[in-house]
Amino acid sequence: MKIERVLSQGPTAADYEASRNAFLRAADEAELVDIAYATHDSPFGTLLVAVTPIGLLAISLRDHDEALARFARRVSPRLLESPAPTDRARRELDEYFEGRRTTFDLDLDLSLAGGFRLEVLHELEQVPFGETTTYGELARRAGRPRASRAVGTTMATNPIALVLPCHRVLPAGGGLGNYGGGVAMKRRLLELEGIDTDGL
Repeated sequence: MKIERVLSQGPTAADYEASRNAFLRAADEAELVDIAYATHDSPFGTLLVAVTPIGLLAISLRDHDEALARFARRVSPRLLESPAPTDRARRELDEYFEGRRTTFDLDLDLSLAGGFRLEVLHELEQVPFGETTTYGELARRAGRPRASRAVGTTMATNPIALVLPCHRVLPAGGGLGNYGGGVAMKRRLLELEGIDTDGL
């Protein structure tokens, strides 16, 4: 950026981009950012992807401003929109949506979960692509067979949707149940994985 040109003509879009990139590099080198995030276009709308130095912190399907406020309260207020650290997660999501990926290879940061919910999320992670389970079965696997309602709450507050596949959890009595991105999205995700939803 030439100071003389900027002073005489004003900064260009390229100047702003260069300054932003320099700021992001400096913030990263100084370890000032605890949570990096970016929005990502998907077949289901805009997702919010957030990562920490530990791993993937969240994939938010909606209410992104509320999600960012929750990250700031519960993890760290030092968050910054910075796409580069989220590139791997966003690339793997694209591969999943395109039918080229059946498992995710990402480190996870489960700081937004704890206690029984954390146990449930660990069990949820084991439900394979193309298969489903029930809230009751997940409760049993997590060691509390009567806690299917608590499992439902855990699915509703799952911080890492898609990668932790709460869309694969169904009511024992039939039907699709609820989903944070809406029932239509849940059906489409299951169909993407080759699951016949006609009888659900």
